[in-house]
Amino acid sequence: MAFLPVSDRRVLILGGTAEATKLAASLVAQGYSTISSLAGRTRDPAKIEGAVRTGGFGGAEGLAHYLLHENIALLVDATHPFATQISDNALAAVQSTHTPFVRLERPAWQRKPGDIWNSVATLEEAVLSIPSRARVLLALGRQHIGPFSKRRDVYFVVRMIDPPETPPDLADFELELSKPGKKDEEAAFLTRKRLTHIVCRNSGGSASYAKIAAARELGLPVIMIERPHRPDTSTLPDVDSIISFVRERLG
Repeated sequence: MAFLPVSDRRVLILGGTAEATKLAASLVAQGYSTISSLAGRTRDPAKIEGAVRTGGFGGAEGLAHYLLHENIALLVDATHPFATQISDNALAAVQSTHTPFVRLERPAWQRKPGDIWNSVATLEEAVLSIPSRARVLLALGRQHIGPFSKRRDVYFVVRMIDPPETPPDLADFELELSKPGKKDEEAAFLTRKRLTHIVCRNSGGSASYAKIAAARELGLPVIMIERPHRPDTSTLPDVDSIISFVRERLG
């Protein structure tokens, strides 16, 4: 069977992560035609090589239609480890269209000596795990802040990259608009804000790990929301392994 030229074999990347951006750049440099799909939550995303689309597909059925209409030769799900809805839609869409598929999922963080983790399964469990009168860094996306409004006895520092359209519905808080820093910067930030706990999700990767290392150094407890159980799929841990997969499937 004759293969189409590399440039005609389109790869759809469900993105929004640093790995997805790096993957698009690597594939474009090797002559592949890529389309990176973003949810549109970040107002000023980093520049992405190749074509970019923003917004939803209209569920699994809409994504399946897009795969066929755009002649997608392979779908890479490189979304956030907690983006379960789009990942579920992706699985349903590739199964119905018989589109080759692979998921890029960075390994989860592992507890190290000195870590004080309270591992929980849900946001609701995290809300209940915070001690009264704690000063807590909420290192979560703005769409995950709502459940913490129940805690009127806790002071929150809410860190976001972009300002929210409306203030968080929290009784006692301050908004910190910044990106995660290096370990020493994170330790200084945690100390300056007199924080006693961190609430975060086990996102994995290096981009936001510095706060975990800083908490270990300072002896601060971390309420860690662990990843949801995912279906068994073709999953690889890094960009290099995904590129090898693409080469094997598309030539």
